[in-house]
Order: sequence, then C-alpha cells, then structure tokens
Amino acid sequence: MKKTLANCALLLVFLTPSAQSEEIGCITTTWKLIGSNHKVCVQAFDDPKVQGVACHISQAKTGGIAGSFGVAEDPSQFSLACRQVGPIILDEKLPKEETAFSESTSLFFKDTKVTRLFDTKRNTLVYVAISRKLIEGAPYNSISTVPIMPWSAK
Repeated sequence: MKKTLANCALLLVFLTPSAQSEEIGCITTTWKLIGSNHKVCVQAFDDPKVQGVACHISQAKTGGIAGSFGVAEDPSQFSLACRQVGPIILDEKLPKEETAFSESTSLFFKDTKVTRLFDTKRNTLVYVAISRKLIEGAPYNSISTVPIMPWSAK
C-alpha cells in the first residue's frame, strides 16, 4: 500500500503542469572541503498562464558529497518575489488556485511548489511558495502579490 501511494505521488509530481525555470546564479554560503559548497541559488520563471508576470525564487541548496551527486535533501529555506514585467494578459479564465511552478528538492518525496491564487475582490494575483513533503508537510512558506494594473510602455 505504501509503495503504491509513493508511486502515485511521484507520478503526480512529474505530471503537475508548471513553468520552466531559468537559473540566474548561485552564491556560496558555506565552503566545503569535499564535494560542492552549500549555496543559495536564484531561479526565474514566467507564469505559464499569465503573460506579463515573472517570479524569482531563491532556494538553499545542500552541498557536500551528497549534494555533488544530487542525492542530498535541500533545506526548506526559500524566498519568493513576483512582479508585473509587461502588460498582464490572461490566456484563459484563471482558477481560484493553481500550481504555477514546482521543483524537486530531494531525490524522493519533497518539493518546492509555487501556487497562484486569484484574489478577485482586489484584482490581485497571489503567489505562495511552500515546501511539500509527501509524508509530513512543512510550514515553511513565502508570499508575493501582483496587482493587475494597466501597463504603459515608454
């Protein structure tokens, strides 16, 4: 039963529609004698359903030998900033809640997920980054808002 649940969860992670990210750069936080350094990496992604909105997320990355081989579990430490970067064009009617970005932060069962909420009363997009674990969730989160405003290119 546990194996079936784990396989279903892993499949869901890979099938969840989300934006592709672009790495902006990494900053070393701790030098490691053996293996890669601990660092904070910044990635950018455009909201796949809202043209004119871009987000940047910084995440802690574990180094050492395990980090060098990609098997280390990254800590649930991140920050999120989303901004209007052009005229906001909605491709379709947005659901009240939808995954905009998701990235694995361990070999199995842990990821960072950015969910877009739509606050219709305030005409604002709300982006919330959370760390998810299959078995035990984490309370770590970050929030950024983008009010839908007219865009004047000059």
